[in-house]
Amino acid sequence: MVFDLLLIALVITLDPLPLMAFVLVVASPRGVWKGLAFILGWLACFVVVIALVLSLTGGQPPPPRSPPSTAVLSLKLAIGVGLVLYGAYRHRRPVPDRVSVGAAAAEPSRPGSTGSEPSPDVARAHRGSLGSAAGLAMLLQPWGLVAAGAVTIVEADASHLSTWLVLFAFCVLATASLIAAELYVVFAPDAAQQRLLALRTWMESREEQAIVVGSLIVGLWLTGKSIYELTG
Repeated sequence: MVFDLLLIALVITLDPLPLMAFVLVVASPRGVWKGLAFILGWLACFVVVIALVLSLTGGQPPPPRSPPSTAVLSLKLAIGVGLVLYGAYRHRRPVPDRVSVGAAAAEPSRPGSTGSEPSPDVARAHRGSLGSAAGLAMLLQPWGLVAAGAVTIVEADASHLSTWLVLFAFCVLATASLIAAELYVVFAPDAAQQRLLALRTWMESREEQAIVVGSLIVGLWLTGKSIYELTG
């Protein structure tokens, strides 16, 4: 369970979509507070999922080779296959043309424009409230990976302190990239905004590859492990 959870958390924290949105959030007015709200909303999803799973299992993993254990492994296999298929779909689909924040800033003004009109993403981030930042975090959760984590947590034995430490590490690692960006903005606000926006521009060109690789890594691992345990 430990390796599975930490692998899933690592792929979650490296997911470019939430981090790209987070950069716009912290670059907006009151960005530090909105970033904190985003992180709290992000963490709240993990806490709720963990609480729901442990309440359903009673904090005890199902006995090996029992019907509940077989059902959990079958569900994990289905999620793994789903992630592999999703990764393959993202790899094969045409990549939409998008204008990055940096490119938009460098683009000549359209006829009739003021030359300082923000992109729609930037405009939405500037108008958003603390509540909308938290809601955006929940919306941008990679729920396929979160579901994989939830099925893995079924194996958790809540009677051991080590289990709680692993669950805590899962939450922290899955949020590590957001926490790092938030701390950067707090301690070096001027440099942080410029460099984070440049990072967002860099990630836009590599977004699809990151999603495909992350989905395939977790999907293939869960698929292979589930088949091994089901047939072993």
